[in-house]
Amino acid sequence: MSTATLSCSVVIPTYNRAELLSHTLASLAGQDMPQDHFEVLVVDDGSSDHTRSTVEGFRDRLPVRYFFKPDEGYRAAEARNVGISAARGEICVFVDSGVMLHPGCLSAHVAAHRVATAPLAVCGYVYCFEFGDANAASMRADIDVRDPGGTIARLAATRRWLDVREAFYAKYTDDFADLPAPWLMFWTADASARTDLVRSVGMFDAGIRQWGCDDLDLGYRLHRAGARVVLERRASAIHYPHEKDSHASMALAAAGHQYLARKYDAPIVQLLLEFPEVNMLTMNDVARERGIPGTTEPVGPPAR
Repeated sequence: MSTATLSCSVVIPTYNRAELLSHTLASLAGQDMPQDHFEVLVVDDGSSDHTRSTVEGFRDRLPVRYFFKPDEGYRAAEARNVGISAARGEICVFVDSGVMLHPGCLSAHVAAHRVATAPLAVCGYVYCFEFGDANAASMRADIDVRDPGGTIARLAATRRWLDVREAFYAKYTDDFADLPAPWLMFWTADASARTDLVRSVGMFDAGIRQWGCDDLDLGYRLHRAGARVVLERRASAIHYPHEKDSHASMALAAAGHQYLARKYDAPIVQLLLEFPEVNMLTMNDVARERGIPGTTEPVGPPAR
């Protein structure tokens, strides 16, 4: 397959997480998709560890390209845009460092888009993710980094460490695209959309310089552009647990919601200001109760 018709481009922003990145790249080397059908774009946001040599160590196992940007603070959104701009695949698959993909993950993403009759924003299913690290040690004990597929099969069979969004899916079913705010589920640990559509909506907002809302922002714009936000459970992955502070995550999420509310003068987005009382499990209910539309409101100018 020529580079002009690659099935997908995997975009991975990274910063000083060489070991976690190695797990991700190893899982990509084990995909069932032929390697001449996809590419991997690692965009380094100024790492000072051995990230570059880690990527170099996979060149004989993966079609990988490496991009380096000087360290100027948190710029994951801008890093992803570097990858999107360079992508040669029909579909961009967004993955974070430390996310280990099931061997059929890329194939599942591509298949979902190719059978769809409308544009999609695809949410993969991510095991072992939580906002804090209370269960990190137990999760790590259940993960075989050499066998993501086998690990996922065990976790699925025992229903351990399910995707933190499972409560949302259980409440609304897997068919949630017609909710007022389905874009709440578009998280770039494991997600995809057509490359031309991502570019046409402006890619990620490079003005977002913190964790917690750049993926929601893109998901919202994809939704506004007509993409149906869908869950593809077969596009599964494992988020390898690493240290994080749940209180800090909540604070960053709240700050991100405030940024989006300033950016979009839209009633559905303004509901984010009521976080945490209004959250991913209640926001769609609140929108329906208040008669707030999900797709017809005007989109305001970006915050400056």
